[in-house]
Amino acid sequence: MHSAIQIYPTFIDMDNQSLHLEHLTQISRELSSAADLYSVSQSILKAVTDLTDSETASILELENGSQNLRFLASHPERKILITIPVPIDASIAGLAFRQKQTVSIRDVAESDQHFKNTDQVTGYKTRSLLACPILFRGEALGVIEAVNKKGMLDYNGDDATILEILAGQAALAIQNARLQTMIEKTQNEAIRLDKMKNDFIAITSHELRTPLGLILGHSFFLREMVDKKYYVQLDIIIKNAMRLKEIIENTSSVNNAQTGTAVVRRKTVSVRRLVLEIVETLRVEAKKKNISLDFDIDESDLIVDGDAEKIGISIFNIIKNAITFTNQDGHVVVVAEQVPGYVKVVVIDDGIGIPTKDIPHIFERFYQVESHLTRKHGGMGLGLSVAKMMVEMHGGRIWLESAEGKGSIFTTFFPLDSMQATAAEKIFAE
Repeated sequence: MHSAIQIYPTFIDMDNQSLHLEHLTQISRELSSAADLYSVSQSILKAVTDLTDSETASILELENGSQNLRFLASHPERKILITIPVPIDASIAGLAFRQKQTVSIRDVAESDQHFKNTDQVTGYKTRSLLACPILFRGEALGVIEAVNKKGMLDYNGDDATILEILAGQAALAIQNARLQTMIEKTQNEAIRLDKMKNDFIAITSHELRTPLGLILGHSFFLREMVDKKYYVQLDIIIKNAMRLKEIIENTSSVNNAQTGTAVVRRKTVSVRRLVLEIVETLRVEAKKKNISLDFDIDESDLIVDGDAEKIGISIFNIIKNAITFTNQDGHVVVVAEQVPGYVKVVVIDDGIGIPTKDIPHIFERFYQVESHLTRKHGGMGLGLSVAKMMVEMHGGRIWLESAEGKGSIFTTFFPLDSMQATAAEKIFAE
């Protein structure tokens, strides 16, 4: 007398190759191009019914937060099945799931493991059943079932082999679907957090500008009114207020560029005049460190079609960065010239330089080369990021050459006009 339940080992001896091997290979090709979990599941289940000669087949997956399996798909499709929870500890599917082995039922009437509720709800009579766990790296994700082998025949080893091969495809499909869901959740959360960040920056920048403007305005007014013995204290207030203003402007500039709210308002710009003004503005800061700040600029105006404010911000930040990271008695030189299609601005310093490992990241937001340098020189790591954004908004490019302990060279190209900028984008993309 045959046992009502037969358990096949998870790994079947493949020496006796199935006559359906070619068919299975073709099914695998079809599954690799399936667009979603439902399509994959239906292709798998159709293969199950065709290759095992079964009346119907289904896939069940573990229900989150419970000890039940839930029908994921069936073929032919019976939508009512998705409403039926199948207990892991009181079903044939649950037995295969728990033991991670393929289980064959010759006659469900002789098995106390058969979950009869499914037949009662659907009105379908189950006679024989072959259940295989869906495993991914040793973890049971669900179960694939073949039901009622036609001709009143018993399921055999070939059927088990076929079901296990298709269970492997189902495992990949379910795991891919899970990963896709996780990716989408992560992306949605990232979008939500990014919006919160952008809103915070926009609101904070707006709210800080007014009181900061009042602090600076009254400080400059008081400096003209008070005794000279108070100049030191007032200068400290002004210096730090200006520093705070710079941080706010840089943060706001990055945020505007990222959200697409920043606009390039093009008009005729003299890069020569901009560079000379910026050099004179920063000469005071350079003098405090006894740094020689020189320039070598073409006599022509170096005219470009661009946004003077944004070009100025980029050049200012690069020169200021050079001064900041150049030691006492060092040298900074600004070179500007016209080359075919562009105005080229180069800032050269003999400062502390940048380690090779940090060069690819130097234009990233909030990137700091070394923590001890941050403590010594201050800053939030936004200046060069802003400079890069402003240059690229014009269709230009910026890059860095540096040697630790020897200095750095920042090279910037600004297209002469918008047509040249469009051509430059294509060239740089290549």
